[in-house]
Amino acid sequence: MSDSKKNILVTGGAGFIGSNFINYLHRKYPEYKILLLDALTYAGNLDSITNGIKQNGHFQFYHGNVTHPDIVNSLVAKSDMVVHFAAESHVTRSIYDNSIFFETDVIGTQVLANAIVNHPVELFIHISSSEVYGTALKSPMDEDHPLNPMSPYAAAKAGADRLVYSYMQTYDFPAVIVRPFNNYGPCQHLEKAIPNFIVSALQDQPLTLHGSGESSRDWIYVEDTCEALCRIMHADREKVVGETINLGTGIDTSVNAIAKKILNILDLPESRIKYVTDRPGQVSRHISSREKAKRLLNWETSVSLDEGLERTIEFYTRNRKWWDKFLWMQELWGVH
Repeated sequence: MSDSKKNILVTGGAGFIGSNFINYLHRKYPEYKILLLDALTYAGNLDSITNGIKQNGHFQFYHGNVTHPDIVNSLVAKSDMVVHFAAESHVTRSIYDNSIFFETDVIGTQVLANAIVNHPVELFIHISSSEVYGTALKSPMDEDHPLNPMSPYAAAKAGADRLVYSYMQTYDFPAVIVRPFNNYGPCQHLEKAIPNFIVSALQDQPLTLHGSGESSRDWIYVEDTCEALCRIMHADREKVVGETINLGTGIDTSVNAIAKKILNILDLPESRIKYVTDRPGQVSRHISSREKAKRLLNWETSVSLDEGLERTIEFYTRNRKWWDKFLWMQELWGVH
């Protein structure tokens, strides 16, 4: 099939990274047909996908769960490539109610992988997470860093990650495992640290941090992640199939520093920061190696943290209608 007629199945594409990826892919390759499968849980929002793609005839939405074999098999059979974002992804929620994490993240990935064994595709991109590594044992963290998941969410992602690896070994499965570090940007649910801080600041509420706030993360602007995924899609298959690739900036910044940067951009005092008891299973540091992504994809991030925060703050400032609907859930995810 020619590139102009490729069908791309995106699972979980109404979520944060998935919707940004669909919008980015459409801008770069408007001729591709995108099949979106999403269960539309609380974190899924079709409003995050631009009207341009939803109305151009190259987009089809299927409301369904990735754990259901019938719909998954039917969609995989129509697809040339699959990009698998569908997952439960909130660390704190996984500590108190974790069964759905293993159902979606592990069983859902197994159902999808089995469908691909039965209906082969050109490429399967599995979106794993840097959370599978746990706290950094070395700096930077490369793809051979031990997997030490420190929360049920991270354990579920590690299970799915290793499941895909096992299918690559057993079934000659054409997969790439991608481990993005901490993404942020437009259309991210308010349960995550950066949008939560921004919206709290915009509402004159305190920015609430776990512990000392000195846990550090490698923060990557979502558009940089989308570019890397597009490069994987169009790379020489012999270079990328079977590989695991980190996506990060190679710079780590504390949660405390992020909160202060946001307040500074909004010209608000640092006294707005409030500290609470630390969260169980807290990862103290993440920092990505960039070497493999640069070598295989000729890719590295282009958006600095300060620029990315400016862009993200601008989105939430201008799009209150997008995030206002989530405010009723604030007490469930109000600390970081």
